[in-house]
Amino acid sequence: MKIYVGSQNPTKVDSVKQVFVNHDVTGMEVESRVAAQPFSDEETLEGAINRARECASINKSNLGIGLEGGVMEIEGDLYLCNWGALVDSKENVFTASGARIALPDEIKKSLEKGKELGEVMDAYANKHEVRKNEGAIGIFTNGVIQREEMFSHVVKLLKGQWEFYQQS
Repeated sequence: MKIYVGSQNPTKVDSVKQVFVNHDVTGMEVESRVAAQPFSDEETLEGAINRARECASINKSNLGIGLEGGVMEIEGDLYLCNWGALVDSKENVFTASGARIALPDEIKKSLEKGKELGEVMDAYANKHEVRKNEGAIGIFTNGVIQREEMFSHVVKLLKGQWEFYQQS
């Protein structure tokens, strides 16, 4: 079985490869059809589902996986959020979310000015391509959790749901 991931970002593709070790995993650019910087759980989830559906539509015998990072607000604080979706050959949609951490006010202010988190993180950490490496989660957890690991957790949740459904 072939699995298409709705991104060519190595942290997203590699997270799927870690979980689906005996499968052919390919990343491809697809549109999330949401804002470049999702600003709610709902929008981030929608982007993940859109990516997964587009990937699954390529060949109905394959799986499509969409992974989307975003931010969401609770009581004035901005949190990092991430969502994943898996769409199977029968067009069933499985969804899962993962780790959340509060972001510093400095990051929130930059995002509210219309910038993307990846761009803000590069400037904040004085690094290049944070989104393709440790991610904001890696920066703000001092490397304890990396972006790939965060997405791998979400992919495990997706795979487990899908496998449970297959057995039913």
